[in-house]
Amino acid sequence: MAGVSGPGTPWRLHAVVPRSRANGPGVRYVAWSQGCALACPGCFNPETHTAAGAHLVRTAGEVADEVLADAASLEGVTLTGGEPLEQPAAVAAFCAELRAHSDLSVIVLTGFTRPEIESDPARSAAVADADLVIAGRYNTRLRLARGLRGSSNKEYWMRTGRYTPDDLAAVPELEITVAADATLTFTGMAAPGGEF
Repeated sequence: MAGVSGPGTPWRLHAVVPRSRANGPGVRYVAWSQGCALACPGCFNPETHTAAGAHLVRTAGEVADEVLADAASLEGVTLTGGEPLEQPAAVAAFCAELRAHSDLSVIVLTGFTRPEIESDPARSAAVADADLVIAGRYNTRLRLARGLRGSSNKEYWMRTGRYTPDDLAAVPELEITVAADATLTFTGMAAPGGEF
């Protein structure tokens, strides 16, 4: 919807995990955006690339309300994808809601480089309330799968002093959760067996 901004901005999501330790320091709410035109070769989330088709559509405010309702149990939020900065209005509105109503941290994982973000007003606005942006295309030849970086070329853009590289190095590389219905969820920088 063109022209929609603020908490009512629609946000195409692939999935959310209300609690994770493998997507940043502490216990984090994680949201995967749906859609990524960058489509880096070797991406470990190719199912998030298409922007079309059936997926979860919520408003930025609805997702923020869900996070804020559990804020006492969380360190922060991690936004990944897909490509969160292909929906910059939703990301900006969501982050603004969190910043206005909590002290939760925000980490954004993106394939866009820092210069690409800084040169685009919408992308810049989307990360304005982020504590950390991990920026750059995934490069399979530079595979790292540690410290929230899939490849070593990805840059830590520390926007506040909230986290250090040591904090990120301590993040588990893989997390496996079992839901009440026995559904397994794998998340983090590495898949079982050490592969993406």
